[in-house]
Amino acid sequence: MSITRRIFVSSLAVTAVLPTIRAARAQEKGLIAIITPSHDNPFFKAEAVGAEKRAQELGYDTIVLVHDDDPNKQSEMFDTAIARGAAAIILDNAGADATVAPVQRAKEAGIPSFLIDREIKESGIAVSQIVSNNYQGAQLGAEEFVSLMGEEGPYVELLGREADTNAGIRSAGYHDIIDQFPDLEMVAEQSANWSQTEGYEKMETILQANPGIKGVICGNDTMAMGAWAALEAADRTDVIVVGFDGSNDVRDSILNGGIKATVLQPAYRQAQLAVEQADKYLETGSTGQPEKQLMDCVLITPENAGDLETFSLSG
Repeated sequence: MSITRRIFVSSLAVTAVLPTIRAARAQEKGLIAIITPSHDNPFFKAEAVGAEKRAQELGYDTIVLVHDDDPNKQSEMFDTAIARGAAAIILDNAGADATVAPVQRAKEAGIPSFLIDREIKESGIAVSQIVSNNYQGAQLGAEEFVSLMGEEGPYVELLGREADTNAGIRSAGYHDIIDQFPDLEMVAEQSANWSQTEGYEKMETILQANPGIKGVICGNDTMAMGAWAALEAADRTDVIVVGFDGSNDVRDSILNGGIKATVLQPAYRQAQLAVEQADKYLETGSTGQPEKQLMDCVLITPENAGDLETFSLSG
C-alpha cells in the first residue's frame, strides 16, 4: 500500500471514530440542562443556542427545555433535570420568587444552577447569577430617548411582565433620567408582558386615546416591534420608538429608518459565560467569580446597528 493510500485510510479511520470519542467524552463530563423562556422570542432563543453550542464544545451532552414563563412548567423541568442526573443547570427563570424553590431542590440533589438574564430573590442558592446591567442599559436608552424627543412632548411607556424583576429595573432606569425633564409628559404606562402581539394591541388602544403622542419607550424589543407595527398601521411613523435587547428585527428597523434605537444586552455571550463558569465549577469547585455578576449594555443607533448580529456586537 502506498504512503498516500495509508494516510488516506488513516484519515478515514480517525474521522470515523471522532463521533464516538466525542460521545464518550460527553458521557464522561455529563449532561447540562438549559432552561429558558419561549424561543418565539429571539432573545431567549439566542441564549439557548449560545449555551448549547458552548456546552457541546466543552464536551457535555445537552438538553434544551422551554418553560414559557410558567413556574409550574419550570418546576417540572427541574424535576426532569434532577431525574436525568444533570451535572448543571443553565437557567433564565420564570419568576424571581417562584424560582427559589426549584433551584434549592436542585442544589439539595447536588446539581448547581447558573442563572442568566434574570435574578432570583435569594442569594447563596444558585452558584452564579449573570445578568445584564439593566439599570445602566435603561439609562442609556432613556438618555437617547430624551435627546430624540428634544426634551419635550407626550410619551408612552410599555412595560414588561410585572412579575419579572427586569421589568421594574428597566422602568426605574428610564424614569430616573426622563423624569428630570418636566416637559416630557407620560400620558400612558401599560404592561404588554414582553409580547409583540400585546405591544401592538396596547399601542393601538393607547394611540386612539392619545393621538398626539410623540414617543414610545419600551421595556424590550419585542414590544417595540409590536408598537411600531401599530404606529405604521395608523400612519404614525413620525412617533419615536426606543426598545431594549438588541434584536436583529429591531436592528433592521433602525437601519430602515423605523425604530430609532435600542439597548443591546449580550444574551449569546452571557449564556456561554454561564456554561464556562459551570464547567470551571464542576472541575474545580469554584467559578472564581462572585455569585452576582453584571454585564454592561451598549446603546444601538443607526451608527452602529450594522455591527449587530444575534445579540452580539462585532464592531
